Amino acid sequence: MASTQSAYLKDLYASWASRMAAQPEMDLDTLRDLFEEWHLPTVEPTGVSYEEVDAGGVPAMWCIPEGSAADRVLIWCHGGGYVVGSRHTHRKVAGHLARAAGARALVIDYRLAPEHPHPAPNEDAVAVYRWLRSRGVEAGHIATTGDSAGGGLCTSMVLKLRDDGDELPAAVMPLSPWYDMEAKGATLDSRAGTDVLVQREILLGMAGMFLGTGSATDALANPLYADPTGLPPMFVQVGDHETLLDDSNRFVDKARAAGVDVTLEVVPEMQHVFHFLAGRAPEADEAIARLGAWVRPKLGLS
Repeated sequence: MASTQSAYLKDLYASWASRMAAQPEMDLDTLRDLFEEWHLPTVEPTGVSYEEVDAGGVPAMWCIPEGSAADRVLIWCHGGGYVVGSRHTHRKVAGHLARAAGARALVIDYRLAPEHPHPAPNEDAVAVYRWLRSRGVEAGHIATTGDSAGGGLCTSMVLKLRDDGDELPAAVMPLSPWYDMEAKGATLDSRAGTDVLVQREILLGMAGMFLGTGSATDALANPLYADPTGLPPMFVQVGDHETLLDDSNRFVDKARAAGVDVTLEVVPEMQHVFHFLAGRAPEADEAIARLGAWVRPKLGLS
């Protein structure tokens, strides 16, 4: 049974859904302001400091745990349908994961749609990776991670790096990833009654803004159409109550068939990106601890 503490995120999502339903013509600025509340469920991690930085032309924020390895980096791509969210909404949850991993996290503010549709987010994420490499950080000392749309982006950026012949990061950790720009997943229907926030209409609206005039089958926009051959080890976490569960299931099946080392963890009764409950609910703390324990040796940390 889900912890009582986990209800905080469910209640926040229900509040958003109610406010969006009450204002069906909500303007983009108001929507973005609404999602800036995403940080509220996350308790401030202790022993973590923050520093804003220009990461090769992309605004970003370092999350620096005390005693962390300065030359190990988690690139965090924030969620929000490629339309909302920021380094500010995600800095605390990224700080929790950075502390668990013993590394620094770099939360990137890639350009958002509809002003900057695909491939702008992918271009920015790749630019940040190459900026780190130009500063002497080894590829094997970097992992990519992200939630929701950021889970898709932390995957697609590595696909782009592979296609371009770059040396690849050590690991990829998508959290509740959104891959499917066509909204074809079976759990969009089977979990529609348990997922408080993410429904097909919202996804298709954000996909339209993200794609612009692009195709929903572009492999760098929709990694379900990508060949995952050669990707680094992956650890995918998702909640069982999520409509996006099938995005993870389908991508993991395809990656495994291509020989990728993939761990999939489906956490019972959890909502979309339940990791935001870090410091508040045991489900999030335990999941983040497992991610940290998994990625540390990939980064060469004991």
